[in-house]
Amino acid sequence: MTAPVLDNERARRLFLDRHALLEPPSGPARGEALMALIHRLGFVQVDSINTVERAHHMILWSRRHSYRPADLKRLLERDRALFEHWTHDASVIPAEFFPYWRLRFRRDAERMLARWTAWQGAEFHDKVEDVLDHIRSGGPCGSGEVGTDEQRGKGGWWEWHPSKTALEYLWRTGALCVCHRRNFAKVYDLTERVLPDAHRLPEPAEAATVDWACSAALDRLGFATSGEIGAFWDLVTPQEAKDWCDRALARGAIAEVRIENHDGSLRRCLARPGLDDAAAALPAPANRIRILSPFDPALRDRKRAERLFGFHYRIEVFVPEPQRRFGYYVFPVMERDRLIGRIDAKCLRAEGVLAVTAFWPEAGISMGAGRLARLEAELARLGRFTGCQEVRFSAGWLRAA
Repeated sequence: MTAPVLDNERARRLFLDRHALLEPPSGPARGEALMALIHRLGFVQVDSINTVERAHHMILWSRRHSYRPADLKRLLERDRALFEHWTHDASVIPAEFFPYWRLRFRRDAERMLARWTAWQGAEFHDKVEDVLDHIRSGGPCGSGEVGTDEQRGKGGWWEWHPSKTALEYLWRTGALCVCHRRNFAKVYDLTERVLPDAHRLPEPAEAATVDWACSAALDRLGFATSGEIGAFWDLVTPQEAKDWCDRALARGAIAEVRIENHDGSLRRCLARPGLDDAAAALPAPANRIRILSPFDPALRDRKRAERLFGFHYRIEVFVPEPQRRFGYYVFPVMERDRLIGRIDAKCLRAEGVLAVTAFWPEAGISMGAGRLARLEAELARLGRFTGCQEVRFSAGWLRAA
């Protein structure tokens, strides 16, 4: 039987609904409400770049305008309802998911021991117990508080001294947790002291972890290939994800569906049965413009976003300035269920100004008075969120499509 087709409009809306971007950005964003939002997303990527606001705060604010950074800090550092570790990148993750990360800890311990030995040399092996003893007896510490007698390079993550390497190794393999950050630098403590309840839970069987990871990923994506399912948490191998999909298909837990891309082509994906009905039941998207983080979970898979929305986006932080097409850190702009452009903005905090250098609309997007007013209103809201009471536009900021 031919797999049903989900047209592009409904596919976009379903995908945005799973990423909490279909409804208005209103409602509470503290405590249980904020936890529910993060649980719905699965994780929130953490990033240090602060030209306007750090990625994790932008991600949450774009979905709930009542959100404030202190709300996330409480969940992380006081309530211990979240922990910080890796998905595809550094992220904050619900603490209830911690037992499933034990598979990653175990696999990373084997893989990283060989890779980091080749990278850093064997010296860091000898520092692992020293670092653990230091934290057991002295309490939480950062990388600057271990290996103070060791030779250090000129800076940069690739120039770690042996004790810093041991510290990161212990975090990546689960013995340590990030207990808080100090000027955004990680501070570590023993996992059993940071997450006592989650730490006591047994590791699920490997098959149970694979089943949870694939099932939870598909529910948060709406539809996906096996490769996209495996990459969502980055907990299981591509082959494990493919095998899970084969088994789930065979028992009818998932079904094939064809997704219409922005260009009209069809792509075979997998979804829960009844996807078409679920998409049809969704409300119309909120008539709002949103300014998204470059690391927003809806854009994390750049190729998927390009297929669905026809929006080609590449962050240019690591591109030499003369070769940049847009700018150092340019924010995607969404209206309703479409990505309509990108904006170059920066907070001048000493002046209390959100400085807007340029907005580039996508091809076919006209900037009439109504759309321009909605964009300026959202910029004003973003300014207030970041402590900037004035939005200042550079001459010629509105570029041609």
